Parts: sequence; C-alpha cells; structure tokens
Amino acid sequence: MSKNIHHDGPGPSQRQLRVGETIRRALSEILMRGDIHDPDLNRLSITVGEVRTSPDLKIATAYVLPLGGSGQDVVVELLARNKNELRRAIGKKLGLKYTPDLRFRLDETFDRMDDTRRLFSQDDVRRDVEDE
Repeated sequence: MSKNIHHDGPGPSQRQLRVGETIRRALSEILMRGDIHDPDLNRLSITVGEVRTSPDLKIATAYVLPLGGSGQDVVVELLARNKNELRRAIGKKLGLKYTPDLRFRLDETFDRMDDTRRLFSQDDVRRDVEDE
C-alpha cells in the first residue's frame, strides 16, 4: 500500500527556478557595483539569498540580508524605495522583454540555521542524536 504525500501544490517549475536565479545574480551584481543612485542603499553590502518568482513570472520576491546583519530594519525599505530603478537595471542587464515586479523580504534562513546549530549544540539533543 503506497502512501500519498501531500504538498502545498506543485513546487516551482524549472522556468521559475531559472528566471529566479538569473534575476538573483543580476540583482546581486547591480547592488555590489552600486549602480543605483541612492547613497543610503549603496552604503549597505546586501546578500541576495534567493529570488522566487510567481508561476506567471510577473512577480519576483528577493530574499535579502545586509552583510554582517546590521541594517536589517532598513534594507527592505531602501530596496522597495528603489525598486523601479532596480527593475529597469535588471531588465536592461538581462535583456528581458518583461521584467517582473520586484518585492523584497528579509531572508530569515540564516537565523533558522543559527537556531538549528544552537539546538544541536545542546547536550541533551546531541546525546539523543549520537545515540541513534
């Protein structure tokens, strides 16, 4: 008897993954080079961890984190304030006919990795894991 595994719908298509990764690279490069005319934004070193696109590729959500963790409170705000210029720069760089609308979210995967590391370093958890 086989078990059915239920997912929250199908995962992203290969096309979504490819477009998201292409946008992630372009956005990282644009931010690294300081191509945007906002001194506040250019002062931050921003890591773009992932870009997820909607199934119709009309929206791209970039998960970002300022390097060193300082400036988390303003990084999303600064990127949102410059999203039209960022969108134009990405479209130009990639030669896209249609560049998705950009959204920005704080990338919390690094926090979760730290939490997981902390959890595994606890004596009772380490003992349980090592016993298996």
